[in-house]
Amino acid sequence: MTAQAKRLYTAKVRTTGGRDGASRSSDGRLDIRLSTPGGTGGGTNPEQLFAAGWSACFEGAIAIAARKMDVALPAGLAIDAEVDLNTVDGAYFLSARLNVSLPGLNRDLARAVVDAAHQTCPYSKATRGNIEVEINVT
Repeated sequence: MTAQAKRLYTAKVRTTGGRDGASRSSDGRLDIRLSTPGGTGGGTNPEQLFAAGWSACFEGAIAIAARKMDVALPAGLAIDAEVDLNTVDGAYFLSARLNVSLPGLNRDLARAVVDAAHQTCPYSKATRGNIEVEINVT
């Protein structure tokens, strides 16, 4: 982090037991069981958590972009995030799709807002160049 950067928040989570364990935040607001994707466990998995976090952050970035562009967002704004856990030759990797629904908004304008959000969203920045990502406007 540069000397000029200001830390806004630090999430603190302790995980035990890996994919079949549990995670709990230091403030107790997050307290979940984990399970392997497709497994029989009753918990969530890291890919679902990542999809939830990214889509929530991305919606915030859309709101900021729309405000800067003087665009009113539709009430039906929704993001369907898909995060894939893949393997090739024994190596694991992620890929993802964000399917953004902006009903009633002109398609070109919707694309411009989504593209601007993708440039500023911290999750988008973190994944850029690291995993295959599709950002779709539906």
